[in-house]
Amino acid sequence: MTEYGRGPGSEPWHPTDPLYGDQGWEGQQQYHQQPHQATPYAQGGQAYQDPYAQQGYGTDPYAQQQAAYPQQYPQQGYVDPQQAQPQAYGQTGWDQGQQGHEAYPEQQGYDTPGHPAHAYDANWETGQAAMAYNAPPADPYGAGQPDLYGTAEAYPPPQPPGHRQQPPQPEPVRPEPEPEPEPEPEPEESHPFFGGDDEDGYEDDEPASRRGRGDDRDRERRGKERKRKGKNGMACLVVAAVLVGGVGGIGYFGYQFWQGQFGEAPDFAGGGSGEVQVEIPKGAFGNEIGNILKQAGVVKSVDAFVAAQKKNEKGNTIQAGAYTLKKEMSAESAVALMLDPASQANLIIPEGKRNAWVYEQIDTRLGLDPGSTKEIAVSKADSLGLPDWAKNHKNVKDPLEGFLFPASYPVAKGSKPEDALKKMVSRANAEYTKLDLEGQAKKHGVENAWELVTVASLVQAEGKTHDDFRKMAEVIYNRLQPDNVQTNQYLQFDSSLNYLKGQSEIKISEKEAHSNKDPYNTYTNQGLPPGPIGNPGNEALAAMLNPTNDGWLYFVATDGMNQTEFAKTLEEHNKLRDKFNANTGQ
Repeated sequence: MTEYGRGPGSEPWHPTDPLYGDQGWEGQQQYHQQPHQATPYAQGGQAYQDPYAQQGYGTDPYAQQQAAYPQQYPQQGYVDPQQAQPQAYGQTGWDQGQQGHEAYPEQQGYDTPGHPAHAYDANWETGQAAMAYNAPPADPYGAGQPDLYGTAEAYPPPQPPGHRQQPPQPEPVRPEPEPEPEPEPEPEESHPFFGGDDEDGYEDDEPASRRGRGDDRDRERRGKERKRKGKNGMACLVVAAVLVGGVGGIGYFGYQFWQGQFGEAPDFAGGGSGEVQVEIPKGAFGNEIGNILKQAGVVKSVDAFVAAQKKNEKGNTIQAGAYTLKKEMSAESAVALMLDPASQANLIIPEGKRNAWVYEQIDTRLGLDPGSTKEIAVSKADSLGLPDWAKNHKNVKDPLEGFLFPASYPVAKGSKPEDALKKMVSRANAEYTKLDLEGQAKKHGVENAWELVTVASLVQAEGKTHDDFRKMAEVIYNRLQPDNVQTNQYLQFDSSLNYLKGQSEIKISEKEAHSNKDPYNTYTNQGLPPGPIGNPGNEALAAMLNPTNDGWLYFVATDGMNQTEFAKTLEEHNKLRDKFNANTGQ
């Protein structure tokens, strides 16, 4: 046992083994030795019975290496105890021509250049511990052999045949990778514009001589991070903009809500200046009126007007129509002026008024020459919106008579006469359509809707009250009957003669009544006049469609003004006439 202990190899072959010396390592053929001088140490290996000598010292397994490096490791000769001829190892290199031994194809060897491969004993383990070898008893160099594997410059220990591997190749020297930088806390991401970074994400001021391969990778990584941060910064900027906009919007609407609930509405101060015409449509109230006034520049806000209208006790009485107001008025002043009749620029047509009166009013309000509106009405009648059943009737003095429906219409300075006329005709069409005059005509013994309007105009002109209107409608229908032998289908209404003459007289002489042959004179012409004699209102229209059925055939305004009395016979009628004469002094 050596100082390193027993080697890890297997038990040695005993010299008495019949195969001992007949085979090479692991049954390989022995070397064919060239004749050399016998060494006196040839028997030393057989006499040596060291139990730990299982590893023979016949050949130095690293003789090739020593031959390759003769000056560094002086050669020593060893005698293979199994060789019949000694083999010297004192040469500086191996010569295949001198050796004369055969190659070993199955052996493993070193492929390193300058080191020919040679076989080794299979019983040698790669883990054999390095030992100093004492010379055999007959070895003149009895001193202990130096341990060629124990120094720092030594080669690796030998490996037995069949287990030999190539010596470990020195790994190429690679630059040690730079230690990964410790993660630093990432600063708040910001857009490159605010951070002063270039758009490309690289630091351009680094010297080129300091940029190695690793630096390039780091720079690329930093560039990607910066680009990613740049994108994240842009996203953050967009999100921030959205949040700011949202907060701003919430603040604005919150302020508007607060103003609407608790703050005073914006308003002008004072009574305003200048002049402006506004038109309020039928049915408008509150917010709608306020919006019209705001658009016209009268008030500053709708809320201010609504608040002022509620505050005024008569605010709810503001009517549809035209008003002459001022610009930039306080809401309180605007409400007060609209309640003043002087501000109203409306033309109100009373029930029963003839068209002649309406034309005069329009001329006056628009500052036109007298007769201007009448001329437009006659010349443009077909383009003002009349229905077909109201056109092309004979002997009609005014085609628009009966179609300037009684109501309030805006007629302010700057407007045109035809605009006002169109609105009036349109209103009449709407009312007549609603009453279905075309469908109702035959039911009441007349030819068409035109005649119904004419009946209504007569009722409106002669009647005084609602009850009068219904009785008056029955009188007309009864007198138009073909079997009427008392009046023979003559209406004999003073109102038609007054229309003809353009007057409104109560006292008409019999001579005058029976001498005028104009088609509108119902004293001299049977049946209805050629057209309406005025513009009937809603009550007269309703009575025309719903007359009484009491047999009334006569009527007399006994007081000459407001009291109308009715009779069914001629005798009763004469009594009423005498009463009228007594009351009027005739």
